[in-house]
Amino acid sequence: MQFEKSIEKLNSIIEKLESEEISLEETLELYKEGSKLISSCKKDIENAKQTISEFNAEDE
Repeated sequence: MQFEKSIEKLNSIIEKLESEEISLEETLELYKEGSKLISSCKKDIENAKQTISEFNAEDE
């Protein structure tokens, strides 16, 4: 469920960056938070791919 929450948070960050008038400092903080979330999501996807590959290898 962590992956889904990260995606929701990323969407929220994107909406704020696109639609609200925010300071440069807040923009940078949101960018940093978004970058961390993207890295986390990429790791989750890679782990899922590895799990699927292992599962498929066991079936062969």
